[in-house]
Amino acid sequence: MSNPDPIVSDDVTAEPAGPDAVPTAMTPERRVHLKAAEGAVLRADDLIAGYLPGVNILNGADLYCQSGELVGIIGPNGAGKSTLLKAMFGLVTVHSGAVTLSGDDITNKRADVLVGKGIGFVPQTNNVFSSLTIEENLEMGMYLAPKRMKERFAFVAGLFPSLHDRRKQRAGSCSGGERQMVAMGRALMMEPSVLLLDEPSAGLSPVMQDEVFVQTRKINQAGVSVVMVEQNARRCLQICDRGYVLDQGRNAYTASGADLMHDPKVIQLYLGTLGKVQ
Repeated sequence: MSNPDPIVSDDVTAEPAGPDAVPTAMTPERRVHLKAAEGAVLRADDLIAGYLPGVNILNGADLYCQSGELVGIIGPNGAGKSTLLKAMFGLVTVHSGAVTLSGDDITNKRADVLVGKGIGFVPQTNNVFSSLTIEENLEMGMYLAPKRMKERFAFVAGLFPSLHDRRKQRAGSCSGGERQMVAMGRALMMEPSVLLLDEPSAGLSPVMQDEVFVQTRKINQAGVSVVMVEQNARRCLQICDRGYVLDQGRNAYTASGADLMHDPKVIQLYLGTLGKVQ
C-alpha cells in the first residue's frame, strides 16, 4: 500500500480562475488533481471562500467526485469541511476558484437553482420541517416538480421503507436518526446526480450512526454520487471510495479511504485513536 501524498498549494502562482485554465506555475499535486478531475460530475478547483469579506475559511481547496463515487471529507474542527460543502451549494460566497457540475460552471449559483440542476444537500442541523408529516416533508422536496411526487416517493420508500410505513407521522416526533432519514429522503426527491451530506451522523447514538452509514452506502449504490463531511472519521473512511483530509482550508492529504485510514502520518496528525483500529 502506498501512503497518500501531502497536498501543498502554497507554490501555485499566476493561476487564472476556472477549472480548465492552465496556470503558469503549479505544484505537482495540483497537476494530479486537474488530470484526475477531468470528466467529474462535481468538482471544486482552488476555492477561496468565506462568510465575511476578507475573512476566508477556504484557502485553495480542491475536490472532485466522479460519477458513482462516494467521497469523504475529514479533518480537525475548523478545517473548512462544512464550508466546502456550502460553497459548492451556493450557501457561502466563493471569492476565487470555480465549482462545476458536469462541466457547467455553477460557482455562486443560488441553492434553489442548484437543486434544479441535480444537486441535493442535507445540512447538519434544522434539516426537517418538524410540524409537517414525513410525507409532507418529502413533498417539500418536490416543489420544483410536483407531478413526479408519486414516482419519487416510491423510489425513496424503497431505500427507507420506514418512511412509507410512518408517512403520516409528524417529523418532529421522530428520533434523531429517523429525522436524518427524512432529511436524506427529501434531498433525494428531485433525483439528484450528487448528494452533499454535512455530518449526517452528528449527535446520533452509535446504533443510529451505523444505520446512517449503511443508508449512505445504499444511496450511493442506487446510482447517486455522494460527497460526505464527517467527524466519525473511521466509519467515513471505511465506506468511501476516496477521502480528503482538510486542514486550515486546504487539502492536506487525499487518497483512497483505506489508504488514509491506515496511513501512520494521517493517523498521528488527524485521526488520533483511529490508529488503534484494526
